[in-house]
Amino acid sequence: MEIVTSTLAERPEAEPLLWQLSGDWPTFMKQDRVADLYFPGVEHDHPEFVLLAWAADDPDTLLARGFSVPFAFGGPGREQLPDGGWDAVIQWAHADRVHGHAPTHVSALEILVSAAARGTGLSARMVDAMRHNASRLGFADLVAPVRPSGKAAEPRVPMPEYAARVRPDGLPTDPWLRVHARAGAEVVKVAPVSMTVSGSLAEWRDWTGLPFDADGDVEVPGALAPVRCDVARDAAVYVEPNVWMHHRLG
Repeated sequence: MEIVTSTLAERPEAEPLLWQLSGDWPTFMKQDRVADLYFPGVEHDHPEFVLLAWAADDPDTLLARGFSVPFAFGGPGREQLPDGGWDAVIQWAHADRVHGHAPTHVSALEILVSAAARGTGLSARMVDAMRHNASRLGFADLVAPVRPSGKAAEPRVPMPEYAARVRPDGLPTDPWLRVHARAGAEVVKVAPVSMTVSGSLAEWRDWTGLPFDADGDVEVPGALAPVRCDVARDAAVYVEPNVWMHHRLG
């Protein structure tokens, strides 16, 4: 199957197709309030940083999408990639756009491949397309707060320990970290508070189908770390760690 990729700026009429892709994100992952505030509208603010992929013989069926944003790195408060990971970088990008700060880097936000195209290598193709697009737009650095795909199977393993695991060939053991590494990225650091989801116990029961009736850590399918439950406060909080990876371009 021949795959075609483009930016949304190059194909603006395809914008409705972006939201026809159904991902397999757990319900609780869709409750991040920072994402609710800043993610809608990225396609309008930065269409040249939004990628589309489709089969050459079926341009009306999107097989994958990729979101990225430009941001300014360096200077006071931005000497390092943020511990706040995904939530922090999307806020940086928004603030830079509002205040007219010239961007220096690009950050990936999401690569989503349709169920029909999974297992075909399209995720790696999208990483490569994002690298080339950032380079084409004049940037020398692409970073990504990567959500390791295998980490949910070991939620109690600290992320620094998990991210440091490598195979005999030196590549990460985690499949999604490995896709980035094969494309040329290096692990920079862990983003310990990359996304935060909080809610009442009733909300968490609705999102997960679990009882949430006792204090302590709750392992939730799809979560990279346990969710902290506090019955007296009628609240539970999930703080997701991600892994910052850096692609040097050109």
